[in-house]
Amino acid sequence: MKLNNKTIWITGASSGIGKSLAIALSKYDCKLILSARRTEELEKVKALCKQPNDVSILPLDLANNEAMTSMAHKAISTFGKVDILVNNGGISQRSAILETSIDVDRKLMEIDYLGTVALSKALLPYFVEQQSGHYVVVSSLMGKFSSAYRSAYCGAKHALHGFFDALRLEHDKDNVKVTMICPGFVNTNVARNALTGDGSKQGYQDDMTENGLDVDVFVQKMIKAIRKEKYEAYIGKFEKFGVYVKCLSPRLIHKLVLRSKVK
Repeated sequence: MKLNNKTIWITGASSGIGKSLAIALSKYDCKLILSARRTEELEKVKALCKQPNDVSILPLDLANNEAMTSMAHKAISTFGKVDILVNNGGISQRSAILETSIDVDRKLMEIDYLGTVALSKALLPYFVEQQSGHYVVVSSLMGKFSSAYRSAYCGAKHALHGFFDALRLEHDKDNVKVTMICPGFVNTNVARNALTGDGSKQGYQDDMTENGLDVDVFVQKMIKAIRKEKYEAYIGKFEKFGVYVKCLSPRLIHKLVLRSKVK
C-alpha cells in the first residue's frame, strides 16, 4: 500500500511513538490529523513536520467516549476524507495487583480499550460507506502475553486484540483493514507516565524501557508493517520472540518472564 495521497489520523500524537510517527509520515505526500489532549504539544509536533500546511490539529480526550462521533465528523471534514486511523493514544501501568485500586483498572480500560473502540466505531460507518479504510492499533507485546506489574495494561491490550480481530472478520467484505502493532520495549516516556496502584504517575524510567528500541527505528518498522497491511507486527528486540514461545509452550513463557524480573 502506498501512503501518498492518504489522509492519516493519529491519536496520542503529542509525544513518544505518535510524535515520531507524525514526523516520519510528514515526509510522504500525505495529509495528517494529529490528536491528543495537549494542544500546545501538538502544535510543536506540527511545527516539526516537513509540510505543516498538510497537518491539522484536532484535540481529543480518549476518556470522553460520548464525543467520538463528533470527533470523527470533524476529522473527515478537515481534509475531506480519512484513509487510516492510527489508534496510538493510551496510558500504561506499573504496580502489583494487590496494590492496584480497581479505579486504576477501570481507567486503563476506559482509555486504552473503550476510548479506542469508541473512536473506531465512530469512524466505521464512514469506512463502510467508502468501502475502504485501515485501522492501525498500537497494542503491545503485552496484548499477546503478560508480565507482572502490568495487569491492568495487559488486560486492556488483550481486549483490543479480541475486538479488532472480530472487526476484521465482520468487515473484510467492506475492504476494511486492521493492523495490530505490538511494541516491545521502546525508549519513550511510557514508563514515566505509567500509573501506579493509587493512580499517581510512576515518574521514572526503568532500565528495560531505557534500553529499548530507539523510537525512530521503531516507527520505521511500524510504517513498513502498515504499508504491507500486516494483520499483526511484533516490533522489539529479543522480547518479541515471547509471542512465538507462548504459542509453543505457555509454561515456558511463564518461566522466562519470571526469570527476566521485569518490573
